[in-house]
Amino acid sequence: MNVKDEVIVAESRIRKYIRTTSLDLSPILSQICKANIYLKLESEQLTGSFKIRGALNKLFSLTEAEKAKGVVTASTGNHGLAIAYGLSMLNIPGTIYLPETTPKNKIEPFTEYKAALEFYGDDTVKTESFAREQAIKKGMIYISPYNDKEVIAGQGTIGIELEQQLATLDVIFVPVGGGGLITGIAGYLKSSKNKNTMILGCLPKASPVMYKSIKAGKIVNMDSEETLSDATAGGIDPDSITFDLCKEYVDDYYLITEEEIKKAVFLMLDKHHKLVEGASALTIAALLANKEKFRNKNIVLVLSGSNIGVDKVKKIIQENS
Repeated sequence: MNVKDEVIVAESRIRKYIRTTSLDLSPILSQICKANIYLKLESEQLTGSFKIRGALNKLFSLTEAEKAKGVVTASTGNHGLAIAYGLSMLNIPGTIYLPETTPKNKIEPFTEYKAALEFYGDDTVKTESFAREQAIKKGMIYISPYNDKEVIAGQGTIGIELEQQLATLDVIFVPVGGGGLITGIAGYLKSSKNKNTMILGCLPKASPVMYKSIKAGKIVNMDSEETLSDATAGGIDPDSITFDLCKEYVDDYYLITEEEIKKAVFLMLDKHHKLVEGASALTIAALLANKEKFRNKNIVLVLSGSNIGVDKVKKIIQENS
């Protein structure tokens, strides 16, 4: 996959349908870390996460015959919501499969759209496998949340925005689940004038599947524990194209504890008055735990989404107040 070329195509397809999200300097984090810390606010993207980029790029790439067949996808919430938005916008029929463990707050927004909702399994890999089987059985088009070149390319349009928003990109911290977000950004930037930009993946210790896979040299099948970073939790397709792309483009990885995730969510609420979900907080926590390594650098933290339940937010505030 030539990521840069695919991202440029995606940019031409989706630009007028998505938000160019802000890149805001964080005075508090810059002071703490003695560096220039910028927040890429995908938490303020349409549908509350970066996923709309890949979803729309994939849907726009379909032929009229494929659109008529209808779409099937699987998701922990954000990707499914983005697909639901796109299906409604383009009047394409579809079914979205979610794990039975999907948080209530990530289910409720689907009621705004036309796509049918189904639940299966207790892990994203199980849900994705079942959804793929159903797509084949029903003759519909299956769209992976990450194992798809158009989805990866759509997420990579964040890289185009970053190039336009900041002249020098020294380090970028990115949440990692299936790897679609980080490989899109890294694959684009490292094939452009920012080839020396350090790209760092951030994962919850409770579900470090891509990290463990990279270390093992193959995609591993492992159980995930419950994590506040539910958007990055779960397994990876055994044939996922993101694995080789991560090996090629990602410089290093950081694993984050649940306590660190909670503190980072609270910091964003307390100091920036912005709501972010657990996956977004991974990048903040990773930087804070390793701040001595990055002094005097221009650092971007990709805040991937804002879809977090009120109950979780209340609990975090209570524990940190």
